[in-house]
Amino acid sequence: MATYIYQHPNWTDFTWQDKSINALFGEVRLMQGKIIGQMKSLGFSAKEEATLAALTQDVLTSSEIEGEILPYDQVRSSIARRLGIETAGLVPSSRHIEGIVEMMLDATQRYELPVTEQRLFGWHAALFPTGFSGPYPIETGKYRTGEMQVVSGAIGKEKIRFEAISPDLVKTEMDRFLDWFNNEQNLDPVLKAGIAHFWFIIIHPFDDGNGRIARAITDLLLARAENSGERFYSMSGQILIERKQYYDVLQKVQHSTGDITEWLNWFLQCLKNAMTATETFTISIVEKARFWKEHEHTSLNLRQRKMINLLFDGFEGKLQTSKWAKITKTSGDTALRDIKDLIEKGILKQTNEGGRNASYELENGTNT
Repeated sequence: MATYIYQHPNWTDFTWQDKSINALFGEVRLMQGKIIGQMKSLGFSAKEEATLAALTQDVLTSSEIEGEILPYDQVRSSIARRLGIETAGLVPSSRHIEGIVEMMLDATQRYELPVTEQRLFGWHAALFPTGFSGPYPIETGKYRTGEMQVVSGAIGKEKIRFEAISPDLVKTEMDRFLDWFNNEQNLDPVLKAGIAHFWFIIIHPFDDGNGRIARAITDLLLARAENSGERFYSMSGQILIERKQYYDVLQKVQHSTGDITEWLNWFLQCLKNAMTATETFTISIVEKARFWKEHEHTSLNLRQRKMINLLFDGFEGKLQTSKWAKITKTSGDTALRDIKDLIEKGILKQTNEGGRNASYELENGTNT
């Protein structure tokens, strides 16, 4: 069996080849500056909307990577309430979602604070408020006391993808990690984010939730790199898109002797891709903010507000009456009335297809 990186002496003395990562690192830093500049030029409400959208995507996709699909409107409402953002169509959120949002906002809004054992335990307890992960009881708010294997494959044909550090070494390894995290001042925070993510995943200190906490740690360091709690792109969203490559590179580099160049290259490229996607996203944010300003006094029900937000946030496929009814949990007749009302108000228009294939899009041309 191949040796894991943590089985080597002084395994956390990571090395990387500067020549290999420097160009990409420079591009990432340049793009960060460009995005921050673009966002500063936005009005206050558009900037709020951009932060709300990016954080919502981050929470949703970080959970989706773990196979958990959260309700968009509950996540968005929870974040908006906690940030004091006045937004249409707020709905109550479950205890589970409140916990996930609490962790993410603690990481991104209080990014300047040290990351301590107690803070991590708080995040973990917030992720699993019932002490269960699905149907399985887990140890919450403390380091794991059992062995940890990451397996994949069908039942009976499981393949061990990773075997984590022995539980009796977790506390020692985490103390070393946190000492480095809070006291290493010479590394650029973007590089530090890449190293911290890898290091934390290798230790795998908790019974469950390690991936989500690793991504929260990453977001915290990226907020430090930008010296801002305002988030305008989602690293988790990009990791979800590149999930296969993410696991492939982790699997490969976990068997290295300490050179993590390949991981850092992937991490920086993923971060660059996340920021590239944001440039398109920024345009829709500006359009969305302009729309709600224009329609702040238009009479709209909660279903209509929800669907309009979805259309701006990247609705997949064509919007048809049946989809409207399904998403808003209403009847086809009610859905059609909602749509016709929006057409009369000049908000929606019907596309060229008619009859049973009738579909609709925003009057401003946003593709649906």
